[in-house]
Amino acid sequence: MGWEKALAEYERFEFSDGPWTRPVFRRGSGPAVIVIHEMPGLHPEVLPFANRVAAAGMTVYLPSLFGDPGRPVTNGYAMGAMLKGVCISREFNVWAAGKSSPIVEWLRALARRAHGECGGKGVGAVGMCFTGGFALAMMTEPAVVAPVLSQPSLPLTVGLGGRRRASGVDASSEEIACARRRFAEEDLSMIGLRFEGDPIVPRERFDALEREFGDKFERWDIDPSEARPGGLKHPHSVLTINLKNTGKTQDALIRVLAFFREKTGVS
Repeated sequence: MGWEKALAEYERFEFSDGPWTRPVFRRGSGPAVIVIHEMPGLHPEVLPFANRVAAAGMTVYLPSLFGDPGRPVTNGYAMGAMLKGVCISREFNVWAAGKSSPIVEWLRALARRAHGECGGKGVGAVGMCFTGGFALAMMTEPAVVAPVLSQPSLPLTVGLGGRRRASGVDASSEEIACARRRFAEEDLSMIGLRFEGDPIVPRERFDALEREFGDKFERWDIDPSEARPGGLKHPHSVLTINLKNTGKTQDALIRVLAFFREKTGVS
């Protein structure tokens, strides 16, 4: 369909681990950062952020977990990807708090490979939207040293029991305990990004992360007036669709890049 042209400057390879094989797109040099795309897939507006990671002296890995790599976002595409590729898939935990998605195990294996290929102190990881919490669950892999949670949307808060899930996190108690221990013992931390009032990423979720991790959780609640219009009715995608070239979203971008450089050991 011609969508692949958006990724023409990236090297593509297939990565297999366990029952899963997914395409991964790679660009840059230096320590690795895994950028895990949002809904509905690895769309073109993820690439400017990924390119900034590469330009900042790191090797960016873009796994394609669902959807069509390079395909632009439309409402129909987003709805189809949610219904066909996520909600009925055994690879993703959409509804339950206190439980990570099975595909995270594949991402941990990718992090091990990326660290082996790229070196440095370790690997950075950023999840977005449906994959936002994956970066926290990936902390059980010792190679991962710099997790960023951008608009972490799971477990979903729509439907029966939504209020209870608002403070939920899509990571198990064991994964959270491992992250907390590593934050203390290895002088690590994580960053969380959301827009105020985003119904998909309720304030209660960040409150819970703050209670759990204290000052190891660097919290960004960004006023929606700082967002670039586009996408959903309420701003949602901090580092991609709703990123502006000025203001708080740009400050958040600069901070995330500096965080990755520091923790992964860019020389």
